[in-house]
Amino acid sequence: MANALVNYSVKDSVALLELADPPANTYTHEMMKELDEHILSARFDENVEVIVLTGAGEKFFSAGANITMLSEADPYFKYYFCLHANETLNRFEQTPKLVIAALNGHTVGGGLEIALATDIRIARKDGGKIGLPEVTLGVLPGTGGTQRLGRLLGKSRAIELMATGNLLSFDEGKELGLINQIFDGDNFMEQVMEYAGQFTSPNKASGAVGRIKRAVCSGVEVPFSEGLAMEREMQQLLFQGSDAKEGLAAYIEKRKPEFTGK
Repeated sequence: MANALVNYSVKDSVALLELADPPANTYTHEMMKELDEHILSARFDENVEVIVLTGAGEKFFSAGANITMLSEADPYFKYYFCLHANETLNRFEQTPKLVIAALNGHTVGGGLEIALATDIRIARKDGGKIGLPEVTLGVLPGTGGTQRLGRLLGKSRAIELMATGNLLSFDEGKELGLINQIFDGDNFMEQVMEYAGQFTSPNKASGAVGRIKRAVCSGVEVPFSEGLAMEREMQQLLFQGSDAKEGLAAYIEKRKPEFTGK
């Protein structure tokens, strides 16, 4: 696509989505529309088992929403923009496929809000800062940041991080729980794609990975008893597939399973 704001490609069962408006990869309504379309494409593509999201260049994953766009827009557009952006990021959580954010550079403001909607966050060693500094603009993290950060870190830590607007190093972010892993070296994206590959067939039952994700993401939002019911439903769906049969048979036969993602 000419002048694409989100680049999309698929290789070895992994869909790569790249926010492509360097240097800061700030997002606009148009970028969110493209991101929304690509998430749906990846979700319904049977050849895609894992989704990786990153930013173009090496300086920024994303610096968040385009401030010039927001400052010039009327209040109705700002409300609609936040609503649509929230709906787009919700798709990451609702998609029954693992979503990995590759934080190649600074991940701040709305950029972190995007990353928080993914399942696993991997950062490049010494690649940048991470945080939600919206308070310094007189606003709050309005693309799900207050809700996702509170659920991830707990109320007290989340409030402190957002109220101070402090930015953290990636190492500090990992210690706090914002980042799962940090990869060192010049071949960051190669390492990320190799990491993502472990969750694809035949290495892993990708359908089971997706159901684990859905059980966790949806289950934590409902009472425990309803979460258990959802877990049982996901398990029953997996038992009806071929990967569960293959996994159980391989265990009994003392061999390595060959999963197909079905």
